[in-house]
Amino acid sequence: MAAALALTSCSTGEQKEVKQEEPMVENVLLQEWTGPYGGVPAFDQMKVEDLKEALLKGMEMHLAEIDAIASNPEPATFENTIEEMERAGKPLNRAFNYYSIFSGNMSSPEFREIQAELSPKISEYSSAITQNEALFARIKAVYDASQQTPLEADKQRVVDLTYKQFEMNGAELNPEKKQRYAEISKELSSLYTQFSNNVLHDEENYITYLTEDQLGGLSEGFIKSAAKIAADNQKEGMYAIVNTRSSMDPFLTYSTERELRKQVWTNYYSRGDNGDEYDNNKIIAQILRLRRERVELLGYSNYAEWRLQDRMAKTPENAMGLMEAVWPAAIGRVAEEVADMQAVADKNGDNITIEPWDYRFYAEKVRKEKYDLNSDEVKQYLQLDQLTEAMHYVAGRLFNYDFTPVAEGSVPVFHEDVKVWEVTDKTSGENVGLWYLDPYARQGKRSGAWATTYRSHTTFDGKKNVLASNNSNFVKPAPGEALLVSWDDATTFFHEFGHALHFFSSNVKYPTLNSGVRDYTEFQSQLLERWLATDEVINNYLVHNETGEPMPAELVAKIKNASTFNQGFSTMEYLASAIMDMKFHLADPSNIDVDQFERETLAELNMPKELPMRHRTPHFGHVFSGEGYATAYYGYMWADVLTADATEAFAEAPGGFYDKELADKAVKYLFAPRNAIDPAEAYRLFRGRDANIEALMRDRGFPVPES
Repeated sequence: MAAALALTSCSTGEQKEVKQEEPMVENVLLQEWTGPYGGVPAFDQMKVEDLKEALLKGMEMHLAEIDAIASNPEPATFENTIEEMERAGKPLNRAFNYYSIFSGNMSSPEFREIQAELSPKISEYSSAITQNEALFARIKAVYDASQQTPLEADKQRVVDLTYKQFEMNGAELNPEKKQRYAEISKELSSLYTQFSNNVLHDEENYITYLTEDQLGGLSEGFIKSAAKIAADNQKEGMYAIVNTRSSMDPFLTYSTERELRKQVWTNYYSRGDNGDEYDNNKIIAQILRLRRERVELLGYSNYAEWRLQDRMAKTPENAMGLMEAVWPAAIGRVAEEVADMQAVADKNGDNITIEPWDYRFYAEKVRKEKYDLNSDEVKQYLQLDQLTEAMHYVAGRLFNYDFTPVAEGSVPVFHEDVKVWEVTDKTSGENVGLWYLDPYARQGKRSGAWATTYRSHTTFDGKKNVLASNNSNFVKPAPGEALLVSWDDATTFFHEFGHALHFFSSNVKYPTLNSGVRDYTEFQSQLLERWLATDEVINNYLVHNETGEPMPAELVAKIKNASTFNQGFSTMEYLASAIMDMKFHLADPSNIDVDQFERETLAELNMPKELPMRHRTPHFGHVFSGEGYATAYYGYMWADVLTADATEAFAEAPGGFYDKELADKAVKYLFAPRNAIDPAEAYRLFRGRDANIEALMRDRGFPVPES
């Protein structure tokens, strides 16, 4: 779906029409959004049974618009070709918004059947656009003319991005190769859906149930939540550890039951890898073969070479170079961390050797011993409601935004857990958009945390306000209990809100310019994480869930002193996944054994046996449930180089992290332009120079390489 959305470059929502009104349609999922805030999605009216018709009709309508553009007898111009493409496809894009909600937040067996049927049809639709020879001839004519007489900067950027996208997707292939390219894309779309559904199956069906005598070390809040989940699954009197990170992570950190830790760890890291009908290894091998074949049609030697050409890294060698520069330091730090943990285990007479299911448990003991810092004590000050207010405060200081809860029932939502805020400019009072928050895990919701937009900002055909959402998988607390989260989860909460602020601050004219550059788009969200640890947030919003007292200064000092603690683990588990992503796509896939390749590659890298990849290959949805992060998972680290460097700029500013002049500069150059400016140039406009890796190494407490 994301590929189709990117191809259409459509904006959604009610719009000021320039040439003609949209045709009337009966299906609610295609209809213009009505109501307040420039129109809002009719989430209260969406039904799974309407999806198939909406997508099929929407694709038909958009292809008719595309054909009209392609067959225009007038010579191709920016206005009658590129602008018309930007304008086309609004009903379909609205339908895709509902489709994405069912896919990510509200999946069901009924939806998955429809998704499996629609995925290849969506691929065919996308190929029908990129392989429309008459359309591409017009795009190329506009592009070639712009190389002789450049257009205004934003128009030129749209032309360049559109031309490149079509070129990369086979627009210049001969008919025979075009047909094969389209066949491969169609087959891949089905494999991606199958991969995702297999992971979701294992997340929903591998649940560990505990009895009361197996709760040692677990917090009262966690126990109450686990009891409710068990009761909801008809296991009254037991306690459920579901197969998601938000449940697994605290259990592995605090449970004193080592064999149960092993079981929960095994369930989580074996998703998609259980040798049954939901096993993903053969699917991955087929995905790798098809991706290689498809890019070879375009003349590239491997998928990574094709994919990275329009990213900041440009080549797989540059991406690997960054990861290989950090890898040795991470290995060294893991060895130190494991030695510290083994010493604690030996001192306690535990008579064990540290295994992967022990890492979090003993790391927590080392944290207490080295820094006198108890993560559970920190959690008492991290209430989700207070963190939400803290994020809104930061947005007010940096972006001049106010967040006001909308009256319940005034804006439709797709689930009772979803809350909505109105976002306004504090100076003008003008509405910027709406912020939707869907915080809790539920059956049918994919794991992890993410941000998305239902409507992006543009000034094309009239200004559009932004409808953006953040989605998390916090385990819902028992009634009347505060939702307490870990420092890592609070950081992720801020991270995803950074994406939302990137959406809200957009100041572009054309929809295409809201597209992201994958190894740059994580930068803005990673940067916002740093405001969690600012004094203003800590002193005003991190208050004890029972007493309401602010976090004591001595606990704050401990948190800051331990800021680089466990960086070996966090860096290594991420890097292993990122390197594996790249290695898989550089290897010859013709006879690849996915499980064997993963094991042998990790052995060659000297991957420490005491910890796993963050995402093992059989459930690596970033890479194999679609193409957004394929050969691009390195992008988090690429962006983190920018983040560490920009953080130092704020730390050195006269007003610190809330320095008005630097904040305005960050919004102007790093957030508002989206993809209207080349990312490297945008960063130079902010910092006055390129970022360097030394800031990243300092930030993680690693040795800084000699220049």
